[in-house]
Amino acid sequence: MALPARAPVPALLLLRRVLWPFVVQELASCTVALGVVALLALSHLLPLAAWGVARYDFVLLGCLLMQVLLLLTRFETGREAGLIALFHLLGFGLEVFKTAHGSWAYPEEALSKVAGVPLYAGFMYASVGSYMAQAWRRFQITLTGLPSLRLQAALAGGAYLNFFTHHFGPDLRYAITALLLLAYRRTRVQFLIQGAPFALPMRLAFALIGLFVYFAENAATALGAWVYPHQAHGWQPVHLAKVLAWTLLVVVAFLIVSGLKTWEERRARP
Repeated sequence: MALPARAPVPALLLLRRVLWPFVVQELASCTVALGVVALLALSHLLPLAAWGVARYDFVLLGCLLMQVLLLLTRFETGREAGLIALFHLLGFGLEVFKTAHGSWAYPEEALSKVAGVPLYAGFMYASVGSYMAQAWRRFQITLTGLPSLRLQAALAGGAYLNFFTHHFGPDLRYAITALLLLAYRRTRVQFLIQGAPFALPMRLAFALIGLFVYFAENAATALGAWVYPHQAHGWQPVHLAKVLAWTLLVVVAFLIVSGLKTWEERRARP
């Protein structure tokens, strides 16, 4: 006997039950990133020069205050804050190196500049780590088909080191990308939205996050977060090749966050 046909889910019901909750949780996961962009925008609206406050210093103070508020409201856990601090250090080290080699610049003066880089710059990298940590918790992410931890660490470490070494030798980003595509070919991200399970390939997740970080970078540079050489005489879109660079950095962030979450899960077991 034939089974009755299943009634299609109305579009508005699907929007309310799945898409809208997904968007809300995604925006909540992007709190740090949205906060940094909002501070950059606010730094243009306020008469900071009349107050004798440098724009970079204002953004740094705002980022520190935001971090304190996230901890006090328990929006962010202590371990997640520690994770953000680690990303801040990794990002700031990369910034110092890249600005010294002319990849981009921070032309404005500020008290909080060290080696030509304002201290708030690390928060832009930290926002990527914060997003991944928040999304992991909010969507109850689990992973299947992961390659060995040793292989993941080697590829992520190679991706991070290549940001430095390609200035002195061959650029291995495409070779590393090919190896990453191969290593994560069976890996899938499983997550929940309103209790309903969903999944997508890990490689697609990396690419989508890298693409959205690229869009955020365009917004940040339009607000004067930093200046690329081709933007010296006026803002222009960031080169599309940066999508791959950000995707590789997302892989580094993923390894660090997944390591923390795996450790937390093991500690929670009886």
